[in-house]
Amino acid sequence: MRILIINSVCGIGSTGRICLNLAKQYENEGHIVRIAFGRDQNFPADAERFAYPIDEKFEFWLHALRTRLFDGHGLGSRHKTNDLLKWMDDYSPELIWLHNIHGYYINYELLFDWIKRHPDIKIRWTLHDCWAFTGHCAYFSAVGCNRWISGCHGNCPNKLKYPASILLSKSAANYIKKKAAFSGVRNMQLIVPSNWLKELVEQSFLSEYPIEVQYNQIDPGFVRTKSELRKKLGLTDKTIILGVANIWTENKGLKDFIKLSKLIGRDQHIVLVGHIRKKPRDMPDNITCIAPSLSVRELAEFYSIADWFVNPSLEETFGMTSVEAALCGARVIVYKNTACEEIAAIYGGIAVEQNAEAIYKIIQSV
Repeated sequence: MRILIINSVCGIGSTGRICLNLAKQYENEGHIVRIAFGRDQNFPADAERFAYPIDEKFEFWLHALRTRLFDGHGLGSRHKTNDLLKWMDDYSPELIWLHNIHGYYINYELLFDWIKRHPDIKIRWTLHDCWAFTGHCAYFSAVGCNRWISGCHGNCPNKLKYPASILLSKSAANYIKKKAAFSGVRNMQLIVPSNWLKELVEQSFLSEYPIEVQYNQIDPGFVRTKSELRKKLGLTDKTIILGVANIWTENKGLKDFIKLSKLIGRDQHIVLVGHIRKKPRDMPDNITCIAPSLSVRELAEFYSIADWFVNPSLEETFGMTSVEAALCGARVIVYKNTACEEIAAIYGGIAVEQNAEAIYKIIQSV
């Protein structure tokens, strides 16, 4: 069987690693697999045989500009999307497995028009966030918005959040476009990584499709790993509280880590792995910031030296970092009323109220 996986990245980041592991699994079963992806050509060597890059920097930036000014995310990249669709005509996939189709690299209207013209192809779509059924945003829990249930309208309260638009808000029009594009696919099944997300999808216009919960597969490289990392960081005599994110934002918990840093003692230290786009000028001395690592081995080292792994994110549909940390031996703390609470119950984490003081109390009590 010829299988095509489509995602924003290949082999890097949480969704990229999921796609690569899925491709390897299918290849081991004797299938032909390709991963079409849009961003970051720095994929690992073992992904090269699957990789079909569809990104073009000029069109990528035009797509990003259209998003930032006119709230037209997913409606650019027409030229490269048409190139992809011509390649798909030749490749003739029998199964297409969609992952993130947002990220400034593909035109979802053109893609789904092609899919609807090939009704015999099996379509699976793993939703890693909520973007597919809203008029703008990927997450809405932090602002408590439920407009997506009946149709987005007015100015989106998350207009400045990814995919950010600094000028116009077209959430109502985008909602109508997405509903028209994503509805009526003859042979599609949705995959979600948690029951928490399944309950949301069942309230959306995507409820016409069968929805299956499949917890994300974790790379087998995430095991307790010996290293000299504690010594390199100068933290041999400290209790390490670790946080990991691709990009640190307020909703990912950066603000709560800063609050936590003011509560912990001198024998405790916070390590944050990930990009911090707007690093506070007064970043506390007891927080060490590390650029994100693309290597599973390097990430496993950070997880393995952590006494505590804290995931204070308000907007997760699974929380892979929490599972990865638990498999490497760290004690895990997450917030209640998120998908992470569901995952923590399975992997042995602790769910607390959504504030830094609750995190601190658990750390001090153990």
